[in-house]
Amino acid sequence: MTSASATRAISPKPEGNACLSCGTRENMLRRKYCSVECRQRLRYKLQVRTGLLRALQTRYATFYFDDRVIVLDILPYGTQEIYSFIFARRPGVTPADDFSCMANVLGNDWWAERRRTHKKYRASQHLLRTARQGNGDIRSVMPAEERRAVIKDNFLTQLKIDRKDLDAPNLDRVVKKAYRQQALRHHPDRGGRPEAFRRLQKAYESLMGWAENPSFTRRRGFPDKWFYDGETNRWVQPVPVSRVRAGRR
Repeated sequence: MTSASATRAISPKPEGNACLSCGTRENMLRRKYCSVECRQRLRYKLQVRTGLLRALQTRYATFYFDDRVIVLDILPYGTQEIYSFIFARRPGVTPADDFSCMANVLGNDWWAERRRTHKKYRASQHLLRTARQGNGDIRSVMPAEERRAVIKDNFLTQLKIDRKDLDAPNLDRVVKKAYRQQALRHHPDRGGRPEAFRRLQKAYESLMGWAENPSFTRRRGFPDKWFYDGETNRWVQPVPVSRVRAGRR
């Protein structure tokens, strides 16, 4: 196992279509994870070691890996500096177990300094000094907030409306116009199928209801690495940011 100063940084993007939890490329097809159990195992390993991140006053952190190394990047509160802990992978060992080993090494180092100085902040400063500093800008660990309208895609498809249209200031007019256009095609009096028209009517009513009281889900994350938010003390798995519209708070 090597220290951060002895190992060069890696790109967080795994080569090829690899599992974002264990790195395997076998039978992955278009999946992001080889199994639900594999994803849950890495999440568990990350989550049970958040005490170390809290000791380092971590605002944001990311975890990623390739075939050679694992990387833990952290951004402590009150600083714009990224600290990177980089450790060599062990043959035949999963990233989850490599992370546990790294956390043990760092945790033991922190506690040794804590016992020596009797000061928590000095133990944290000591550990941060062993990390590589200045590895990129803070956006590499502080993602934009992803916002997605809580409305079914098939409702939009029924009315031929794009998700970007949901931001229109006159959304109710957009929905009504789209409904009239599709009703001309699908109304039973014009030869349309009753079932198709009922689906169209349901989509129209749902979108009009959403326009009156819009709701969104919000999430922070990266498409290719695990993300830690100090405010919630939770790790978040890689998120499909390409499917949502990003916007900073």
